[in-house]
Amino acid sequence: MKRFLMGCVLFMSAVALAQQSKSPVSDVLREMLPGREKNTVGAFELMPADKFGYKPTPEQMTFAHLAAHIVSSNYFFCSNVGDVPRPKIEEPKDTDEKDKLVAAMKASFEFCHTALAKADDSKLNDSITWFDNKPRPRAWAFMGLASSWADHYGAAAMYLRLNGVLPPTAQPAKK
Repeated sequence: MKRFLMGCVLFMSAVALAQQSKSPVSDVLREMLPGREKNTVGAFELMPADKFGYKPTPEQMTFAHLAAHIVSSNYFFCSNVGDVPRPKIEEPKDTDEKDKLVAAMKASFEFCHTALAKADDSKLNDSITWFDNKPRPRAWAFMGLASSWADHYGAAAMYLRLNGVLPPTAQPAKK
């Protein structure tokens, strides 16, 4: 009986080791992506089109500018995380209509799905060119992507609430 139990323990340990990911950091970003996409795109779909020019204070960006910024950020971070070329796109502008900005945002998240499918933790220490044109380890893009999704959704949620709209994560659960 002891040999049987020891065999089971060894077998289960081998199964657990075989299931461990070789790219856990990349896997976490891939797991995060669908929820971040749903909530962020959902926030911009909820805001009325006539409120895309809204900004809480004169110093802050408009809601439309936030949308354009998210699109640009997704392309920058996801291309660096996945080690794939950033596609040539027409950069969205804060003067674009809601439909065009939401479509651009959806396309940027679709690109992230494609790019993150190629992400690999073995490249975390590879050199990339950062915003300041200085070399940084690719890990910066991984961390920047995760934090930008949180920051951008938080900002969008604030803009929505200031306009009397509940953000997606505050919406009552659908039955």
